[in-house]
Amino acid sequence: MSRVSRLASIAMLALVASALTACGVSTSPVAEQPFENELAIPPLAHSTVDDGVRTFHLSAQEGMTRFPGASAPTETWGFNGAFLGPTLRAQRGEKVAIEIDNELPEPTSVHWHGMHLPAAMDGGPHQMIDAGEHWRPTWIIDQPAATLWYHPHPHGETEAHVYRGLAGMFILDDDASVAADLPHEYGIDDLPMIVQDRSFNRDGEFELQHDGAEPGMLGDTVMVNGTVGAVQQVTTERVRLRLLNGSTARTYTFAFPDRPMTMIAGDGGFLDAPLTLDELRLAPGERAEVVVDFAAGETVRMRSLKTDLGGIAVPGTTGANDAFDVVEFRVADELVPSPEPSWSPAAEADADALHEEDATVTRAFELEGREINGERMDMSRIDEIAYVGDTEVWEVTSTQPIPHSFHVHDVQFRILSIGGQAPPPELAGPKDTVYLMPNVQYRLLLRFEDYADPTMPYMYHCHMLRHEDEGMMGQFVVIERGQEGDVGMPEGHHH
Repeated sequence: MSRVSRLASIAMLALVASALTACGVSTSPVAEQPFENELAIPPLAHSTVDDGVRTFHLSAQEGMTRFPGASAPTETWGFNGAFLGPTLRAQRGEKVAIEIDNELPEPTSVHWHGMHLPAAMDGGPHQMIDAGEHWRPTWIIDQPAATLWYHPHPHGETEAHVYRGLAGMFILDDDASVAADLPHEYGIDDLPMIVQDRSFNRDGEFELQHDGAEPGMLGDTVMVNGTVGAVQQVTTERVRLRLLNGSTARTYTFAFPDRPMTMIAGDGGFLDAPLTLDELRLAPGERAEVVVDFAAGETVRMRSLKTDLGGIAVPGTTGANDAFDVVEFRVADELVPSPEPSWSPAAEADADALHEEDATVTRAFELEGREINGERMDMSRIDEIAYVGDTEVWEVTSTQPIPHSFHVHDVQFRILSIGGQAPPPELAGPKDTVYLMPNVQYRLLLRFEDYADPTMPYMYHCHMLRHEDEGMMGQFVVIERGQEGDVGMPEGHHH
């Protein structure tokens, strides 16, 4: 796109955004909720171990859910229940299998966001599960302890499937996480926190509008683990929050009004050391683990503050100006002592480490409109070819004044620089998703460890799900040297 036409498109974006603001479209602030409902804790998924394989079962199904404030029960989707799904948990080195049944009336897929695994097991748009059909991906967990998640990835339908409720956490453990001095009792002082926003129509159904607002539908009701106005009872001096922005478009800036948080992990695992933060921004798909200190007898809420999205054309249409409470903590009069957060490097830390001097390839990615490098997603086109064992630098830039993020399947990357500067400490750990400030270059360091497959691609894309659905996605294969002639697309893969 020429500079003139690019400036014209930016001006048009600003005009459209201003008009939407004037009309009140998708810019309604988050509704205030009474905090009176016990925070739902997704159950830990049952698993069995047979012949060294840990097997889980997931059923994607329809259901009805009663949300406070909705005029009637809401039609929802979930895994093994009406809304959201159980938390899967496995240890580094384990072989896992997931038995998935699609009991929905249409095809879907299940993508393991943040997971290092073979492309054929990734659950992207090439691993669709037809209605009434079954899929059994299997792989060996070979990455550090982390808070990952799973969600659908059907091309053109991801936003709708996630919005209806298909999502859940996938927690990985390793020797470092097991030995760490951290809150670790799931559901007590180690809490999954899937933060999402929704809107409801007059009939109590989810309302998902495509009205031109960027970066997509912003709901006026915020929920945690599907709970509106969530309250969590606290019985320990410290609580670990596994924060997941599971929204389709909204970016949050989490904070407590009167105390800092101790960040211990990002998307892909532990930071090098505990980090004290007053606030933490998470774009859709990003995760972080924080530890919060509480005092006996107090009541305190975690908020989302106004959010710095960089050089955005009209912040009011993006949710950046919204500030609201997210969850309330009610603290017992007597508390069980908690250790100061600390951990040691995992046994595999040196082998996991990425080194910029090892990089042999640099690639540039420009996000504009609904295109990456001037192209929309084409299921039959391979955009990039990487080689097993190679370390690469990806230079990623959003050239528009609207929110974009960038997610790469299969790998955890390190951010080398943002606009030529070292990343802030909260972005210095292993990551798979990053918010892109407009017109700022992000240099990402990543390595393709293994899993060569010349005919099954991984994805890279914007994780604002409407943008992804409308084509802001590309495909890459990882191959061995000498497999260049084998690169091509598989026949339609449906299970």
